[in-house]
Parts: sequence; C-alpha cells; structure tokens
Amino acid sequence: MIDNFKNDVDEGLSKSKKTLASKYFYDTKGDAIFVEIMKMPEYYLFNAEMDIFKNQTQDLIDNLGLEKKTFFELVELGAGDGTKTKQLLKKLNDDGYHFEYVPIDISQNALHQLETSLRKELPHVNVTKRQGEYFKVLSSFKDTKALKVVLFLGSNIGNLLDENAQRFITSLSESLNTNDKVLLGVDLIKSADIVLPAYNDKQGITKRFNLNVLERINRELRANFNLDEFDHVPEYTEEEGIAKSFLVSKIDQKVTIGALQKVFDFKKGEKIHTEISRKYNDTILNTILKDSHLKIISKLTDSKQYFADYILEKV
Repeated sequence: MIDNFKNDVDEGLSKSKKTLASKYFYDTKGDAIFVEIMKMPEYYLFNAEMDIFKNQTQDLIDNLGLEKKTFFELVELGAGDGTKTKQLLKKLNDDGYHFEYVPIDISQNALHQLETSLRKELPHVNVTKRQGEYFKVLSSFKDTKALKVVLFLGSNIGNLLDENAQRFITSLSESLNTNDKVLLGVDLIKSADIVLPAYNDKQGITKRFNLNVLERINRELRANFNLDEFDHVPEYTEEEGIAKSFLVSKIDQKVTIGALQKVFDFKKGEKIHTEISRKYNDTILNTILKDSHLKIISKLTDSKQYFADYILEKV
C-alpha cells in the first residue's frame, strides 16, 4: 500500500498540472473528518440520500424485486460507517428477509468501526466484512449462485471522470450475473449556490479534509509540506456539472519528499487537483452505462429532487 501511495504521489506531483488522488484523503483521521462532513448542514448529499433510505425503504425493497424466500447477498462498495444502509438492513431484518450483508471498503479502520456498530445496533444481521479493492473482492465470489444486490451510494461514482466511470460500470457489470441488481446513488445536476457550499463550508471542515492528504504525505513519505501555505479552492458550474477541488499554493515554494528523494517546485497560485464530483441526469448516466450490461429499471429521488438512487439490473 505504501509503495502505491509513494508512486501515485510521485506521478501526480510530477505532472505539469499537478494532481493527488482523492482516495488518499482516507486514513483514520480522514475517515473521521468525512463523518464530520456528512453531518454538515451544507453537505446536502448525505441528507438527501438519507431521505430516500429512511422514508422510502419499502420502495427500495420493492423496486429491487427482493423476496423473503430468496437468499441474497447485499454487497456494499465503500461502506463507510453504514449510517444510511442501516435503515435498509433494519427493515430487511425486521421483515424476515434472508440475506447476508457484505461491506467492502479499502479502509480496515472504517470496516472495523462498522462491524462494531452493527453488533450493537443490529446483532441479528449476518455480516461478512471484506477489505480491499472492489473488483478483486467482487470477483472472488462471482461464481456463487446467490442473487447479488450491490450498493454503491453517496455519489461515490461521481469521483471518477466520465470515461473512468464508464470503465468502472463495465467492470462492475462483468463481476455480476444476470438478474443481479445495483443500487447506484448519484448527485443530480443543480445550481452552484447549492453545490459549492457542500465543498467549501464555513467551518472549514472540507478544507481540513483536503489538506489531510498533504499531512499524510508529510507523515508517511517524510515530506515537509507547510499546510498553512496551501489553500483549498473548489470550482463548479451548472453547465459542466462537475465540482472540482484544488489545493492552491499561496507562495512560491519548494517541498521535499524524503521517501522519493525529490524536491517539488510550487509557484504562487499553482493548483493541485485533488477531487472531482460529477453531477448526473438520466442522459449522462445512460452514456456511462452504454457499454455495460446494466440497464436502469427504476429511480427514486429525495423530496427536494437533489439526489437519485437508480436501480440497475444485469441483463
């Protein structure tokens, strides 16, 4: 893992337009900050999808076509703390559905915390946690005959460029069997006055989240980033429908990364692109799905029409 981190940082900061992968936001500290983000009043994404899971739980079950007599594996990619999913798990458990919950996450810390909370809150739910990359884990039980329902929530797919999202969806489709389902949560295109505050809150929580990647590089790769000399700057236009996050150097400076035995130059105002968050509509999503064997069979939205949970089926 540390070698991948080192190589990705080296490659990203060596580009003419510098980048750092958003997946490196997430360590123990980053996981905790993201929980704070989900609770921010500006971060509508969590509350909007929670609206669906809390108030349309039976609709989710019905649209997924789940039956009490048929065993299924409920697989969640990037499970995090499982707050939204617990609404569905409780309903399925209370109503006597026969299933196993399989949370998959790259963060062992997040999985451990989720498993601990589920033992307390839903002790009768059968949980098998799996740590690792999504498709490596999915491919390991592709040959099982049980119906799979894959949850990919929180508009996590929006962190991918469209061409990468298309490849992701195609790979996901190849990891599933005919009639398997995907519950895909996506943020819908809306105006900048709603979107931008979600990535630039007044308390500075999202700023701390983005700067955590520099802190990780300092700690794990022996670098000397001065976090006070970088700012967090998000950008978004409704026309493009993509929110972008950047870390911006406040001054001309040099940063040494000991593990790479390299010095990187930063000009005043130079950007490090850290994250994107694509917003969707039916047209964009159908373009993403076009090379896969997944088709949209239904769509649920929150009360404000900010967010959608699409239900896809492998055909």
